Amino acid sequence: MYMLLFLGILLIVAGLIMLVKPKYIWAITEKWKSEGAEDPSFVYIVSIRLGGFICAIIALLCFYALSL
Repeated sequence: MYMLLFLGILLIVAGLIMLVKPKYIWAITEKWKSEGAEDPSFVYIVSIRLGGFICAIIALLCFYALSL
């Protein structure tokens, strides 16, 4: 029960960060790999936001499972 709650909270936080600040995720994970890169590509931003949306949906499913 507590593990599912922890997973839900972790996923909702990660999902919201990915939805709202995809450039922050890029700066942490990918910027150091590219010399002279200023901004992430449009496709990268869309894919990170899609991943954030999926994380948020899974988090909501975790919270729903707790309510059963």
